[in-house]
Amino acid sequence: MNEEHGIGKNIADMTVLITGASRGIGADTALRFAAVGMNVVIHYRNSLEAANEVARRCLEVGGKAYTVAADLRSKEQILRMKERLDHYGLHPDILVNNAGISHYGLLSDVAEEEWDDVMNVNLKSVFMCSQLFMPYMIRQRFGRIINVSSVWGISGGSCETVYSAAKGGVNAFTKALAKELAPSGVTVNAVAPGAVRTEMMERFDEGELKQLEEEIPAGRLASPQEISSLIYFLALPESGYITGQIISPNGGWIT
Repeated sequence: MNEEHGIGKNIADMTVLITGASRGIGADTALRFAAVGMNVVIHYRNSLEAANEVARRCLEVGGKAYTVAADLRSKEQILRMKERLDHYGLHPDILVNNAGISHYGLLSDVAEEEWDDVMNVNLKSVFMCSQLFMPYMIRQRFGRIINVSSVWGISGGSCETVYSAAKGGVNAFTKALAKELAPSGVTVNAVAPGAVRTEMMERFDEGELKQLEEEIPAGRLASPQEISSLIYFLALPESGYITGQIISPNGGWIT
């Protein structure tokens, strides 16, 4: 099955690695893949209890779930994560680079350490994970790399200059790597959501959220499920002709 797309296994037999999957978009994406019976690797940094809860829910819906810890700012820890997966025979066919941290504040107040931290988590980790896991995809002539970006990586956000720069880098990385890997049957795309109801929105009070919703033509924030459904679609073997795209589900906020 799926021979025309360069791979002979069903999606249920594939393995997906989702970084930052202990909550929010990452957690819902894990459940989305688990529902079709996939091997789902749930990466987390500190939230072991939350990651185990996501794994439990993945098992409930019929998937096979594994948890793995790593600080994605550290190449050494990413290498150890890969070694652990290799030990269990888990070679990701699909990589979802979802882990990220937000940053809000005037650029004039940003310390160099803050800049480095945002860049390392949001951009450098995408480079390191992609570089490490794509050789297996290239060898089998099938793979999916899906980077979770942001609408601010497209348009830029006031008081979110550092975050916008990191996500803009993710978008450029996505377009360039897509061209590099296309001859090998590996697609690279980015999902750049607008405002989504996740923990990243907790700094807004209800009044600010209401004002934000009024700015969005759809009149509301997205749910994590609406983002994970797009990630899942891009991972399908049938989506093999979609590559190098930055797709922004944002309710018409930015067009």
